[in-house]
Amino acid sequence: MLKDYQTKTGIYFSLFVALMGCIPKLISLDAENFHSITATVTYVFFSLLICWYIHQTILNYQFKGATIHQSRLRFFSILVGIFVVILISLLYKEIYGLYFFNGKILTNEQMLLSTLFRSTAISSFCFFAVFYLNTYLMLQTSRLENEYLKQEQLRAQLILLKQQLSPHFLFNSLSTLRTIAPNQETKNYVTQLANVYRYLLTSHDQQKITLKEEVEFTRSYLYILQERFEEALQITININEELLNYRIPPVSLQILLENSIKHNIISMDDPLQIRIYTDDLQQLVVTNTFQPKKSVEDSNGKGLQNINERYKLLAGKEISVINNNAFFTVTLPLLKP
Repeated sequence: MLKDYQTKTGIYFSLFVALMGCIPKLISLDAENFHSITATVTYVFFSLLICWYIHQTILNYQFKGATIHQSRLRFFSILVGIFVVILISLLYKEIYGLYFFNGKILTNEQMLLSTLFRSTAISSFCFFAVFYLNTYLMLQTSRLENEYLKQEQLRAQLILLKQQLSPHFLFNSLSTLRTIAPNQETKNYVTQLANVYRYLLTSHDQQKITLKEEVEFTRSYLYILQERFEEALQITININEELLNYRIPPVSLQILLENSIKHNIISMDDPLQIRIYTDDLQQLVVTNTFQPKKSVEDSNGKGLQNINERYKLLAGKEISVINNNAFFTVTLPLLKP
């Protein structure tokens, strides 16, 4: 998506083309053609600059996802430019008279053809300049975003590698612990812990993961949390099965759950209630009762920012965060498979 109109570039481009078109006249500058040069330069400059803004506006509309066929939209942009330049031509004819046509006396038909040719040339030339400039800029932006995303992935992998101490050893130890556990509750806890660890290891190199996989991981993660908090942590999950193949950045739910637990009171007297569900807009919603702690453990505040940055890089979307002092709600867009 285009962020601005590249105003400075448009001014430089318009002035450069206007001056380049009058180089022969500028070389042989004299009093007789001074008015003609002035008329031509200002006419071309303002015509190109106005066309620049017209084409930028319409291309902005195109890159925002317009449903109109692209070739029709581009043709429409050129036509609008032609129409506007014709109006400018009529204005300049009234101001400069014959100087606008290099001092030549033309018939009405010749003036019409000359004006139409000039307008078409200016609008078309400006459109292609704007189009290819923005295509180049968008390509560069896309490359930078891809490089940034790769760097973020490498950084996340490095952090994860630092946190890993012989994964095979840990898995073997968990398997052994599950075997020698004296009761079924302990066996279940070890199994869920192994599921959580396995998911963290296998998902770290993926940009997106299915909602089904994320929810399955979340259930294992919640099992561990509820063993710790028991009835003080009350969680309900209601996911539309038709959306299970949609995708989200991995470990997004874990980050949101960690934030809820870190920043809110959890006790038998004040249980923390968390709801995870999908809405009619094909979004994943995580909401919890807002009961903030008086003092919160150290936090760098990067959790929500990290999720939001990943969404912007992957799909150009952002998450929604709402706090109405009763509930804290985070809404994640679901990405189509």
